[in-house]
Amino acid sequence: HPSESGFTTDVLALYDWAKARSGNSSILFWGHSLGTGIATNAARKLQEERGVQVDAVVLESPYTNIREAGANIHITKIYRQFPGFEYLILDSLARAGMFFRSDENVKVLGCPLLILHAEDDGVLPPKLGRKLYETARKAYKDKSKVKFITFPEKLGLGHDYISFNPELPALVK
Repeated sequence: HPSESGFTTDVLALYDWAKARSGNSSILFWGHSLGTGIATNAARKLQEERGVQVDAVVLESPYTNIREAGANIHITKIYRQFPGFEYLILDSLARAGMFFRSDENVKVLGCPLLILHAEDDGVLPPKLGRKLYETARKAYKDKSKVKFITFPEKLGLGHDYISFNPELPALVK
């Protein structure tokens, strides 16, 4: 069964595989949406358990933690007003061991961190990306390692199309 720890273990195995074959090439973790929690989990575990920093972490359309994402994701808006929403939806994620605490993970990371969010994200509100950025910025000793880039609504990138922006390669460098 898929699990938060299983996803993290998979990413670390992939990291080991890529590192063994990449020579001196940089390796970064790039997570999108749910994958942003997996990316920060893996970066933190790599740092804390192996004393190794990934070269960078890029978070595209991120959230702070899965509970806050569930409480703010647009699709749950109509259900939030009903009694039991918190217990049935949000608490069930915790009971299943799903936390994806990017907000806690970024507090201990030291690698460069880039957060990307579109202002017209219809799935995860940009305020979650901003909040994650502020959390990281407060925690990082070297503030220049934390960057937040928003994409204006007029570009129409929404939740899924930041990677299609032709300016992205230059922004990530």
